[in-house]
Amino acid sequence: MRSADLKRVEALAYKQIKPLLLEERYAVFEELWRSGKLEEGAMVCHIGRKFKREFDAIAFKRFARWIDDYVHNWAHCDGVASWLLTACIENEPALRDKLIPWSRSRNRWKRRASAVSFLQEAKRGRSVDYIFDVCSRLEKDADVMVQKGVGWLLKETYPKRPEETVEYVRSRSFPRLVVRYAAEKMSAADRRDLGLGKVIP
Repeated sequence: MRSADLKRVEALAYKQIKPLLLEERYAVFEELWRSGKLEEGAMVCHIGRKFKREFDAIAFKRFARWIDDYVHNWAHCDGVASWLLTACIENEPALRDKLIPWSRSRNRWKRRASAVSFLQEAKRGRSVDYIFDVCSRLEKDADVMVQKGVGWLLKETYPKRPEETVEYVRSRSFPRLVVRYAAEKMSAADRRDLGLGKVIP
């Protein structure tokens, strides 16, 4: 389904879901997840984030289970992590601690989520210690999807914390893919400092 068509369906669905009680709403979300379709999973994330003000530790636990039970691609992973889980930790910063152990999960999408869930924190220049901690834990991860998630997180950390990010990346031994992603928003001087030259391949 084209994005424009999906947005129209989501707008109609939201009007029907908004009046529901919390458990009724999540029953609908679960049914959408069980379809296994890309569009239905995207709908859960797009509609679900409209309720982000209510996200708490209970919601965090539910979203973590969704990754275990329903997430099988990067799009669904990033939807749950960058929209739902990130709202949980914005509302309750102590939940950041629960993401760190995910970096050792057997589930590749949970490992990717341990990084991607910090994206909004990175964009605001917050939680840098947590960001560098989880990236260090994923430094040797051989999974390309995880590497791209780490690079993406570092890329979004750079604009608000450029010196710290460059020094951090320089001090580690990340795969080249991670470094290339991390450097996409860097100045030419900083890219050269990381041995990448002026153009990101």
